[in-house]
Amino acid sequence: METHFRTCPFCEATCGLEVTTDAGQVVSVRGDDEDVFSHGFICPKAFGLKQLQEDPDRLTTPLIRRDGELVEATWDEAFEEIDRRLTPLLDEHGRNAVAVYVGNPNAHNLSALIYGPAYLRALGSRNVYTASTVDQMPKQVSSGLMFGHILSVPIPDVDRTDHLLILGANPLVSNGSLMTAPDMRGRIRRIRERGGKVVVVDPRRTRTAEEADEHHFIRPGTDALLLAGMACTLVEESLVDPGRLLEHLDGLGDVTEAVRDFAPELVADACGVEAGEIRRMARELAAAPTAVVYGRIGSCTQEFGTLASWLVDVLNVMTGNLDREGGAMFPLSAAGQRNSTGTPGAGKGVRFGRWHSRVRGLAETYGELPVACLAEEMDTPGEDQVRALITVAGNPVVSTPNAERLERAIEGLDFMLAVDIYVNETSRHADVILPGPGPMAKSHYDLAFYQLSVRNVANYSPAVFEPETPPEWRTYLRLAGIFAGQGPNPDVEALDDLVATTLVQRELADPASRLAGRDPGELLAALEPRRGPERVLDFMLRAGPYGDGFGAEPEGLTLDVLERSPHGVDLGPHRQRIPEMLRTASGMVELAPEAIMADLPRLQAALARERNGGLVLVGRRQLRSNNSWMHNLPALVKGKDRCTLHVHPSDAERLGLSDGCRAAISSATGRIEAPVELTEDIMPGVVSIPHGWGHSAPGVRMSVASEHAGVNSNVLADDTQTDPLSGNAVLNGIPVEVRAAVAEAVV
Repeated sequence: METHFRTCPFCEATCGLEVTTDAGQVVSVRGDDEDVFSHGFICPKAFGLKQLQEDPDRLTTPLIRRDGELVEATWDEAFEEIDRRLTPLLDEHGRNAVAVYVGNPNAHNLSALIYGPAYLRALGSRNVYTASTVDQMPKQVSSGLMFGHILSVPIPDVDRTDHLLILGANPLVSNGSLMTAPDMRGRIRRIRERGGKVVVVDPRRTRTAEEADEHHFIRPGTDALLLAGMACTLVEESLVDPGRLLEHLDGLGDVTEAVRDFAPELVADACGVEAGEIRRMARELAAAPTAVVYGRIGSCTQEFGTLASWLVDVLNVMTGNLDREGGAMFPLSAAGQRNSTGTPGAGKGVRFGRWHSRVRGLAETYGELPVACLAEEMDTPGEDQVRALITVAGNPVVSTPNAERLERAIEGLDFMLAVDIYVNETSRHADVILPGPGPMAKSHYDLAFYQLSVRNVANYSPAVFEPETPPEWRTYLRLAGIFAGQGPNPDVEALDDLVATTLVQRELADPASRLAGRDPGELLAALEPRRGPERVLDFMLRAGPYGDGFGAEPEGLTLDVLERSPHGVDLGPHRQRIPEMLRTASGMVELAPEAIMADLPRLQAALARERNGGLVLVGRRQLRSNNSWMHNLPALVKGKDRCTLHVHPSDAERLGLSDGCRAAISSATGRIEAPVELTEDIMPGVVSIPHGWGHSAPGVRMSVASEHAGVNSNVLADDTQTDPLSGNAVLNGIPVEVRAAVAEAVV
């Protein structure tokens, strides 16, 4: 028996695990009591680690489509087939004829985060899509415009706050999305134990709302109106006090005047929250010793997602709680954070719309196009029509809007490649599937989520088992070689050297870098004999804010240090980082970005809309589920059917629905059926289906998921509806009709 300490790779919480193995098998998984961050806490998803590692449906051998069937092949055969099919297509139709969809699991994958940019650059297509535009893109757009960087996202300092206002988030279930925080139940309880207050605004009475001091129902899609009404209250009642931030703000006067148009008395009817309650929430936020507003997926995946995300931070600024202990603060991660130090104003800010989608003209953000336009780019003829698709750990047929149209479009492609461990609803259409190793057979470091963490920590997990497949980084570089015209057998070692050398040279070119002026050859030599992601991670750590600076700080952080620290390294609580972290061109917090201010009239126009009393659909998170990729693990799908339609009893009575009956749900784009679950925990006029289900398609090789198929709520999402500033799909507040399903007659 051996004991290993690892970080759980299944969600953003980064909980520490104690894993016992015997003869290459996982014997047990429990929380690591000595983990510097999670202190023994784990959620049910962690127990899926053993089942994922041992899942007989998990692919370990490449598949190639021959005579219409996916059959096993060697790795050389698979890469030769990719080169044979894809290279002529690129030569004939150009780079933009190939689209790439990068799924959510890549954010949890060290190799994918480091080597993903390499194969994308080698491909050179503008048709890059990710799960970000069905998720958090509005927050990254608003944060980029305000602070100058894609990851300059303020994170709630939940461990020191006195007042936490949560909108459209369920962190007890998500474990803190865009807020890496294990044991959010404990953290919320400690806020209340120290005399603080927790307020939840959500169209559902979630598990988080049950732990809060108060909960307010809100009509889906109106978070921005509520937040603007609160901001107006602060202005009207002379409660605006940015404190030390005042000298670092640009645009406060413009915002102050703009929010006057959203008095609580004007927005109350639209959002379903009484004006007096809106004013009280604003006053209490301003009066608290420390406070923070936090919005997440519910406030992002709606028609005003970017405005809502911006207004969250407007409130944090107006109450003096941005970049303040107990407020919204900026993490200082050990690796990968290029806005960690430097001179304010040295940045260039962010630019969007550098290119646009071919059919609808939707703007690029951070190098990608909105996934809501992927289907039309495939099924609309013309120059640069997408003719091939590459999916990397993604399942867009389940995860993106108007799923049925996307599936039809994929069926018409000339070629599809999937990098995936399953034959799922999307990869079943592939001509080649390349699998990756199991979770215990690869190293792990949360490069992305430590940049969004409620505390600065670092934890590295080495691989425990020998991989059944080549390391993922080698697969990505081999693909990069094909895309670059080097054929199916490129020099992977040379490409790996190129990735490392490019990273070092970019760091040395930054005048704010602590390594500026050093010899790149000397630094690369100091990283030997490491290869692959470990070499890159070691460089990031040593060049980072806690690193040894390659000898400058002998006690500093290195990968060697993390390897000797299996429970992680605690780097301390957040500290004030404005102005040093600002990367706007002005060196100021841009409180009134031009694009955002120009979108406010659209929000104001929403006040005049007629409300017909129809039903609207929202999604919901579940503790034992993570989007579409956890449903083949028995431990996480056992029990009663969780893919149900939540309906308020008053709506059910009006519609003739009963608990357990099947309902037909239809929208502008599709129709599905789901069992009804009556609950008073949902706002009247709102219904809810969890996202990520719908595993009944033929050809899917996920036996457990197929037995717990559920339905795909994204069949109902309209791909023509997006937040104009971010391109994010509108997945909440979808108008639907619901009626009792009619059983088909048996002939």
